[in-house]
Parts: sequence; C-alpha cells; structure tokens
Amino acid sequence: MNDSTTTVGDDDAGRAFQAASTMLSGILAISASQAIGAPLKLMDAKLYRDYMAWTKESFAVLVTSITQWWAPTDIKVSGDDSMKDQLFQMSDGSLKCNLPHRMVLMANHQLYTDWLYLWWIAYTNKMHGHIYIIMKESLKQLPILGWGAQLYNFVFLSRKWETDQSVFRQALSHLCSPRDPMWLLIFPEGTNLSAFTREQSAKWAKKSNIKDMKHQLLPRSKGLQFCLQELQTSTNWLYDCTIAYEGVPEGSYGQDIYTLHSSFLGGKPPKAVNMHWRRFRISEIPLDNVDAFARWLNNRWREKDYLLEYFAQHKRFPAGPVSQTLKRLQRQMPVEHTRYIGTQIKGEGWNEFLGIFEPVTSLSGMLSNVDLTEPISMEAILQKVLQDGSAKNGSLKKVLTTAQRSETARKVLKEVLAKGALSKSLQGSKPPTVSRSLKQQQRPKLLISKNDIASVQLAGRKSRAASATPGQAHSAK
Repeated sequence: MNDSTTTVGDDDAGRAFQAASTMLSGILAISASQAIGAPLKLMDAKLYRDYMAWTKESFAVLVTSITQWWAPTDIKVSGDDSMKDQLFQMSDGSLKCNLPHRMVLMANHQLYTDWLYLWWIAYTNKMHGHIYIIMKESLKQLPILGWGAQLYNFVFLSRKWETDQSVFRQALSHLCSPRDPMWLLIFPEGTNLSAFTREQSAKWAKKSNIKDMKHQLLPRSKGLQFCLQELQTSTNWLYDCTIAYEGVPEGSYGQDIYTLHSSFLGGKPPKAVNMHWRRFRISEIPLDNVDAFARWLNNRWREKDYLLEYFAQHKRFPAGPVSQTLKRLQRQMPVEHTRYIGTQIKGEGWNEFLGIFEPVTSLSGMLSNVDLTEPISMEAILQKVLQDGSAKNGSLKKVLTTAQRSETARKVLKEVLAKGALSKSLQGSKPPTVSRSLKQQQRPKLLISKNDIASVQLAGRKSRAASATPGQAHSAK
C-alpha cells in the first residue's frame, strides 16, 4: 500500500515538474522574443504590432499545448439562433468557428482560467494573435506575465472610473480601425465568482434594491458601455458567452475546485467546459442612456442566470439551432440529434509548438558564433530573426515583408543608432538583401549558418567605407 502511494506521489510530482518546466520555458522564450522585437517600436508602429501579434499567437499555442498535454478537457459548444452558420465541427472532430474579425466579447467569470478557454476559441478562428483582454490592474505587476500582457496591449483597470476613463480611452483609440482585427474580451462582473464576491454582490443588490443573481455576480455596466460607445463605428457585434463547468457541486464554487495548481500540476482539470454563445448587434443596444444600458445589461445577465440554472439541473445548456459539421472546406452537412458540438482542446502538433522558440534559437545561434569585436547591423539581426521564423507562420511572414519594404524604418533606426540609444557594438550599415525567396524555403532554419554570420558582419564593415542605397547594397553583394 505504501509502495503504491509512493508511486502515485512520484507520478504526480513528475507530471507537475514536466508541466511547470514546459510552461516556464515557453514563457521565457516568448518573453525573449518580445524583447528581441521591442526595438521595432522605434522603427515602425505597424511592424511592431504585427510582430507582437505573432508572439501573442505563440502564447496561445503554448497554453493550448499545455492544456492538451497536462490538463485535457472536453469542450461543449452550443448557441442560440443568432449563431447559425458560425460554429462548425470538422470531420476529425475539431471545432472551427466562423466569427467576425472584430467583436467585443463579454462573458461571466467563473474561474481564473476562463480567459484561457475563450482564447482557445479565438485560436479555432485564427484570431488568437488579435485578442485583447481587460484585466485588473493588480495583474500588471505579475513577474514576466504582467510585462508580456502590457506588450500585448491588454487593458488594465483599477475600478476607479475617475482614473480608468482616460486609460480606457487611450487603449481603445488604438483599436478603432475597422480594418484591424480585434477581439476585445471583458468580464462585466469585474472578478470571478467566489464565496466572498457572492456575498459582496448580495450586499450591493440589497443596497440598490434589485434582485441578486444565483449563479453569477451582478454586472458592472459602465466599462462595457464605454467600450461599445468608443468602438460602435468600427465594430458591429457584441458576442456573449455563458461558461459553465461540469463537476462543481451545488453551493460550491469552481475557483475552489479547479485551481491553476489542481488543473495543470495536479492533473485534475474540469471534466468539461460548456459554452453557450449568442450575439447582439451593437447598433440596436441603447448606448446613449446610462440607465437604459444598465437595464439592458442586467436583463442579459438574468438570461445567463437562467441558462446556468438550466445547466445545473440538466448538466447541459438548452438546445439552440442544429449544429453543422464541415466535412470539407467547401461542403457542409447537418448533424442530426446533436444539441452541441463536442470536442477537445488540441493544437496542430509539435511543429507549431516548436515554432515558439524560433526567434530565440535564431538569435542565440547568431550571437554564439559572431565576433562581437566587429560592428554588427542591429537591423540585420532583427531581419534574420524574422526570416527564420517566417517560413511556416503567416503573421511573422507578413512582419518580414513589411520590414523589407520600410525605408522609413531604416532611416529611424540609423538616427537612433547615431544617437547611441543602442549598444555601439551592434552598430552597422543596412543588412544585406535576403538572397533566397521565402517562397522557396520549405522549412525554417533553427540555426544561423556561417554564411549568415559573415554577411551580417560584412554589413557592419561596409558602414565605415560608404553609405549605400538598398539597390547599391544589393549590387555590391
């Protein structure tokens, strides 16, 4: 008996170590990738945003992989009539979403990991590099993760509207272009459901002389209303997701059962995550009147409370329209006798996961072989890092294309280098033109070759001889 207990304990410890080490190595690699791309902000704002969107995709791939390997859970997705032809199941059982490239998304807040499952929905819609989350300001101070979230342009609020409004307006001003993809995630309850927050919500309901919720907290309307007002000219839809977790006894709270530790290190994730989706046209929501919008949101939250009560009794959400399955990209087939789409959180495989480490591997391979006594072009380093990771990643490939075209970026970077803002040992001239077309590359290189190093150093030496145009540099090469 003791031997059996010891074996189980050793297995749990080994599992926890593997999950923690994989997560930590991935986070450090992504943070390093963000640091590598940080100088791009001095060169071109669009270029910088595209690069950070790629690192955001990498984080979504990381949490998807970690969840698949160490916290596997079923996902059950349903929706009302407004979600017709937007939720599909592939022939292999995976979920495919056909949601717009711009939306505001609101959800009830049950667990600390609600955002993870919603980010995965964005992953199934190829929008995982363009999600923005409104978070508590205290999370901004988290080591590594807080810094990364700031680089992702997540919005941090203190719950004091006097100070939050200006921060909110500035953040939303960068998300107003109708051409830029954006999923803005907000939890109107402000925090997750717990015994303490349930008590606070009951007190507020009594003070405000309104009926309290049973399965949720009363929503705060001001932040959501402000979001919709600022984005209504560029965004058509407000999506609503009601989340419920199987295995939570009545009177208990999911946050006490499915903690980060128990789910990812203890091997006890939620048995199933249930999501019920619907959407509302923003132009039909009363945004110009504070009281009218508060009533509108409160009514939506009571509908969600009904959905959660139904779930508590039947262990599923009520049926919506018939789900459909996507047999092939051009062919749709109805699924009969199905009240929801059942799937699991899965990534695309090892190649996708290893792509997280490409920028770091590329840079480390270069710096481990380069002679630092020679002047090096900082822009050459950035472009080589971008090039090596772009062969299989559409977002990163777009970043490289932008970088190659940007004459303004070259001029700005030269001025920064001339002022000594970057290390003098990294100064140099323009990078050599990439000789091989990206279209001919079948796989990204994980290491920098000696020829690459020589070409980067050659770029540095040429800076002292003469200043050449991009065309001349190509001819010289």
